[in-house]
Amino acid sequence: MREVVLDTETTGIDPAEGHRVVEIGCVELVNHVPTGRIFHAYVNPERPMPTGAFEVHGLTDAFLAEKPCFPVVATGLLEFLGDAPLVIHNAAFDVGFLNAELGRCGLARLPDQRAICTLTRARQMFPGAPASLDALCRRYEIDLADRALHGALKDAQLLAAVYLELVGGRQPALMLAIQSRRAAAAGVAPVARTPILIQPSASEVDAHAAFVSRLPKALWLELVPPTPVAERAAEA
Repeated sequence: MREVVLDTETTGIDPAEGHRVVEIGCVELVNHVPTGRIFHAYVNPERPMPTGAFEVHGLTDAFLAEKPCFPVVATGLLEFLGDAPLVIHNAAFDVGFLNAELGRCGLARLPDQRAICTLTRARQMFPGAPASLDALCRRYEIDLADRALHGALKDAQLLAAVYLELVGGRQPALMLAIQSRRAAAAGVAPVARTPILIQPSASEVDAHAAFVSRLPKALWLELVPPTPVAERAAEA
C-alpha cells in the first residue's frame, strides 16, 4: 500500500485572493513505512511575499525569484504522487492551493476524496485537544528541536511520523526489518542467537490441565489430548 504524505507552503491562506504555492514537500510511505523517497521543490510564486507569510516559513522574494514556476515542477510532482492516497494535515488547504495551481496549467484537479486529512482524524481521536502538527508532535514525543520555521519537506516528514502514530504506531517487526537491512548494507554481521526452549514443570502441566478441565466447552480439549490429570479432574 503506497501513500504520499504532502505539505505546502504558500504566500497566504486563500488562492482565490491570488495567493500561490511557494514550496512542496512529499514523503513516500509503503505499508506505513517511509521508503526514503521524497519530492521537494521551491516554487516562484510570481508575486511579492507578504510579511505575514515570510514570518511563517522565512522564504524571501530574492530566494524564490531564482526558482522554477509551478508549471515547470508540476510534471515531476504529479509523477511522484501517482495515484496514491495523499496524507495531508488540513487537507482542504493544501489541496485547494494545488488545484488552483493545476488549474492555471490546464491540468486535472486532485479529487478531494483522495486526501486523508490527519487534522480531522486527530480531532476525532482527541476531542477538544489541540490538533495542530506541533501539538501532535508533542503528544507523540516527536522531536521538534530543529524546526524553527515551517518548511514543506520538514513538515511532511514530521507529519509522516504523526500519521504512523495515528494509525496505530510503528510496527516493531517492520522497524526491525529496516534496521536489519541497514545493518547488512553497513557490513554489520547479525548476532547469532540460540532460541531458548522453556518447558513447564510437571506441577505446572498438572495445574493447567486441572484448570482447563473446569472450563465449559474448552477449545483446548478439542486441540490437545487430555492428560491423565485432566481426565481425573473431569471425573471428580
